[in-house]
Amino acid sequence: MELAISAAKPRLSELIAAAQRGERVIITKRGEPAVEVVACPKRKRRGGIDFEKLEVTLRRLGIEQDPPEAAEKMIAAFHDPALSRKVLGLEDDG
Repeated sequence: MELAISAAKPRLSELIAAAQRGERVIITKRGEPAVEVVACPKRKRRGGIDFEKLEVTLRRLGIEQDPPEAAEKMIAAFHDPALSRKVLGLEDDG
């Protein structure tokens, strides 16, 4: 499929779909081929977290993961009465 820029503008979505189906799409400028619309290779989508890659990156950056005791201290800090909802005025007394 070969189209002039002016004809391609309003049909861009259609041209992209054609390229994704494997059709050859060429856009011309003053009668000469200017660009070819081609589909990008499909990427394999992976879901979730790659924990091995995360661990390698953390080591490379020199980031140590906190031991379980550190997590317990952090959780305990959230139960500090100074941060309670009542003290902060976020909860009614009644």
